[in-house]
Amino acid sequence: MSARPSSGGLPVTLAFVSGLLAVFLGERLFGIGTGRTVLSGLGVAVAVGALGWRFARMRSASADRRAVEAWVSGLYGVGLLALGLYFVQSDVGTGLFGGPLSQKAPRLAVSLAALFPALLACCLLPLAMVEVAAAAMTRAPVLETGRVRSALYSGLGLAFVLVFAFASMFVATQADVTWDLSYFRTAKPGDGTRKVIRGLNEPLQVTLFFPPANEVGEAVGQYFRDLSVESPGLLNVVRLDQAVEPARAKSLGVHNNGTIVLARGDRKEPLTVGLEIERARGQLQRLDQEVQRRLLTVARPRRVVYFTSGHGERAESRAVPGETTRPSVEKLKELLRAQNVDVRPLGVSEGLGTEVPRDASVVVVAGPTQAFLPEELNALREYSARGGRLWLALEPEGPDFQPLLEPLGLKYLKTPLANDQVYFRTSRQQSDRGNLGTATFSSHPSVTSLSSLAGQAPAVFLSAGALEQIHPLPGGIAQDVSVRAHGATFADANGNFTLDAGEMRRPWPLVIAVEKPAPAGQESMRAVVMADADAVSDLLIGNMGNAYLAVDTLRWLTGEESISGAVSSEEDTPIQHTREQDVLWFYATVFLGPALVLAVGFVTTRRRGRRAPRPRWREVSDEGSGPGPPRGPGGGRVDCGVRRLAARALRGPG
Repeated sequence: MSARPSSGGLPVTLAFVSGLLAVFLGERLFGIGTGRTVLSGLGVAVAVGALGWRFARMRSASADRRAVEAWVSGLYGVGLLALGLYFVQSDVGTGLFGGPLSQKAPRLAVSLAALFPALLACCLLPLAMVEVAAAAMTRAPVLETGRVRSALYSGLGLAFVLVFAFASMFVATQADVTWDLSYFRTAKPGDGTRKVIRGLNEPLQVTLFFPPANEVGEAVGQYFRDLSVESPGLLNVVRLDQAVEPARAKSLGVHNNGTIVLARGDRKEPLTVGLEIERARGQLQRLDQEVQRRLLTVARPRRVVYFTSGHGERAESRAVPGETTRPSVEKLKELLRAQNVDVRPLGVSEGLGTEVPRDASVVVVAGPTQAFLPEELNALREYSARGGRLWLALEPEGPDFQPLLEPLGLKYLKTPLANDQVYFRTSRQQSDRGNLGTATFSSHPSVTSLSSLAGQAPAVFLSAGALEQIHPLPGGIAQDVSVRAHGATFADANGNFTLDAGEMRRPWPLVIAVEKPAPAGQESMRAVVMADADAVSDLLIGNMGNAYLAVDTLRWLTGEESISGAVSSEEDTPIQHTREQDVLWFYATVFLGPALVLAVGFVTTRRRGRRAPRPRWREVSDEGSGPGPPRGPGGGRVDCGVRRLAARALRGPG
């Protein structure tokens, strides 16, 4: 029988831990110089010596103690491996890699910096628990390895939990993701707003004036924290208290807390939100929309969009006696102004008969009913030829604009479109078949937002005309049908809203984007032709799909398609029902709901009634066989099987 060591291994383990502590002091306290070299080198030597001593003890130990010594030696090895990884990622490894590892392989350096403390935890915690368990059995004739093994596993489990906790905290800190599950939520930065921030080329200063521990201020701060990750170097967000910083607030034109100021150079745009959460709810729900509007004003140059006039266009609403008032495009103009656009009229008196103004970013022709003069058409053609941007919204009852459309490779047939399968009901008449709705959009930049919404925001067209593409296309012209009608749509030549012989169903083009590249140094010609002016009128611009269609069309025409994207909003959408739907909900709640409850109750009671049949009783009485179940001493019924068992017990064996 091999000799048992006279003392435990706790002193050796203490020496090993002391060596690790010496390395820590040398690296952290001294940092550089001779003291660091001596202390770190001495610590490594002591740790390696402790491992060698433990290995020698393992070879001379008994079989039961040899397993424990092997486990402890393995833990020592894990600790030395952690030391090695530390030195590799520190400045000691510079000589091995010809430079700092953080520069040669930054990802490897970060991985080693996180791995070596995890290995140290997996060494020291199990080591402490194993030594405590083994010390209690130092003088025992036989060492209980099962007890030591349990201590080892407990220490490893504790180390793993500790490593997982630190790793989870690190990931949570770096990710910085929050979930708002409340009913009332602040709008998050939308895709369009994020694109505007990513496109910044100069610093943008955002100052939030809110007192400390203000609920509205926290919601606004979280919005801008989410937004600042798009451009950390150019978007600077500062939160101040107006009462503490009155001079700074006065320089920005702020006199009270609850205000956001976006500033870039000399341009400043304030946004008042308020301090009370109940009153600020509406502003917070529309925060992304309001912030984007001011961002465009501050960060983007102001553009000029001209609306032609004098030809019966969809101008501001004017009631004309004896005529049906058509919906105007005043809301479209307001929407464009929100995109940092200066809207101006353009008619003969403004020079349309001679030349389109040079500052025109886009010229909009919105549903005219009268033909343009030849001089006006020539001015528009010349404007288009020099790289101008045209937005033509036509109507079947208006001119066909063939002099403008032919160079674009298009033809307007002025034949109204109809659909007897998919349409919007408004008057319950057959004419409703002319109310077209579609969610068929291409991937063209002029419908970026509509494409990203994946059919959630259909566009509506009322009394649209038929557009056709001319083949072959004129030289250099590129076309894209960005919006198509439903496949069951047909050109209703006779206006009876019914598919007749010779009328074909097909996905007619509703919006076509046209572009002609220009030589280097010049702007390319761009045009968007819509088959219906109602799509951008006050009647339909409130529909989300039509609003996005208008905004994305403007951004593509002005060359700012890179910032197109959906706007985030947390406003409650009212639920609206038709008369038939209200009747359906009434009968469903009054009759269908109670009927379902009664049906469930009936099925449940029927299942209870279908239980297994009761056990049959033998017809036995005290006088002998007779009808009826057996009865006990008090006249109660007794199970025959129980009665027989009782009789056998009284008679005894046999």
